[in-house]
Amino acid sequence: MSDPSETTVVHLMRHGEVHNPDGVLYGRRDGFHLSELGRQMADRVAEHLAARDITHVVASPLERAQETAAPLAKSHGLTLDTDDRLIEARNVFEGKTFGVGDGALRKPANWKHLTNPFRPSWGEPYVDQVVRMMGALTAARDAARGHEAVCVSHQLPIWIVRSFVEHRRLWHDPRRRQCTLASLTSFTFQGDKIVSIGYSEPARDLVPAHLLAGAKPVKGGTKAFGA
Repeated sequence: MSDPSETTVVHLMRHGEVHNPDGVLYGRRDGFHLSELGRQMADRVAEHLAARDITHVVASPLERAQETAAPLAKSHGLTLDTDDRLIEARNVFEGKTFGVGDGALRKPANWKHLTNPFRPSWGEPYVDQVVRMMGALTAARDAARGHEAVCVSHQLPIWIVRSFVEHRRLWHDPRRRQCTLASLTSFTFQGDKIVSIGYSEPARDLVPAHLLAGAKPVKGGTKAFGA
């Protein structure tokens, strides 16, 4: 039985910028690594958390998440673990461009995937993301009881599980997600109960302006969806 007075913090961290010159929706595809800027973001967050009581670091199996987590695990002398539940959401548009006025949405054959934004019809159901992310979150809590853990994941799953815990609707405008590159969404537990959620952006000054929450999409530019 857990101690109800014991405080544990689990940080869900989004990975850093990815090298993606073609602007495709890379989703769960292999071969997408951090850019040089993304590596700077990972180092920045490792420095930011260097003095924190972190005893557990775990990441999605995708390269960009593993590479983001590596400096943090190294700085705390920890072995980097992998949890498949932290992976990016599945999406039928993987490998395609998905911008404004160009890309996959111009093709009528793809419109059938856009019939239900509440599920959503183009990818992994939001409820399924909640289930797996809550499982990963509680596993990290148990691994770091009385201390802190960092789980490196991806924008959509992080935003969805935060929305669930904060009792907000799961369907949303992707441009309004508060989950920028290399950000930390931090869940504080007392015993087994989440008592607060915080959000911070240690590498905000390194993030391109068009990738910040609320920025307008750039036609023909780098795509942020599914990152």
